[in-house]
Amino acid sequence: GINIWCAAGKGTFGTEELIYRIEASGLKNVVGHRKVIVPQLGAPGVAAHQVKQFSGFKVYYGPVQAADLPAYLDAGLKATPGMRAMPFPLKDRAVLIPIELVETAKPLAILSLLALLLAAILGPGNALANLTHEGMFAVWALVCAVIAGAVLHPLVLPWLPGRAFSVKGLILGFVAALGLIAVRGINWHLWAGRIEAAAWLLIVPAIAAYLAMNSTGCPTYTSLSG
Repeated sequence: GINIWCAAGKGTFGTEELIYRIEASGLKNVVGHRKVIVPQLGAPGVAAHQVKQFSGFKVYYGPVQAADLPAYLDAGLKATPGMRAMPFPLKDRAVLIPIELVETAKPLAILSLLALLLAAILGPGNALANLTHEGMFAVWALVCAVIAGAVLHPLVLPWLPGRAFSVKGLILGFVAALGLIAVRGINWHLWAGRIEAAAWLLIVPAIAAYLAMNSTGCPTYTSLSG
């Protein structure tokens, strides 16, 4: 299908395109009326008065959900408040999770291998000990960042403070980082421990925020940046 909201906002579904399609299809010769129904979410790109001026067709903004079209037509092209609302329930938000996880799988695998390699080489102990301790913890931290940004974010989206998805992701990532640091048992008396804690407090929220922003075009409401 076509994301009509994004298409309207970027000009690929708009006044000129609608006028062109009406003329190209010879719609005047097909129907006896002069009414055209366009999706409500396409309204940002359609100037109804210009469509009327250049094509002779009056624009009616239909319901958000295509399933409501029969009732809308039966009501004489009148929409109820429910037809104008765009719900975004838990089941719709959960649909985004598998897509995000598939898209993230390859980068996560690469980063995990890199983390294991660096841990084996640069860790304080022998290579095997470094892999099982520092390396696996780094991998777990990356996984937690992905879970925060790609799984938890869409699930708890409506209840997170702020409008920007980056802020919502940062909040989840920060909470995840605090949990990781607590489990890690970092020695705050040593500079090495403080630096490690600071690193996770920067890395995990950053990854979570990035993944959270990936879903900007999917929900029915978006961040301030659009």
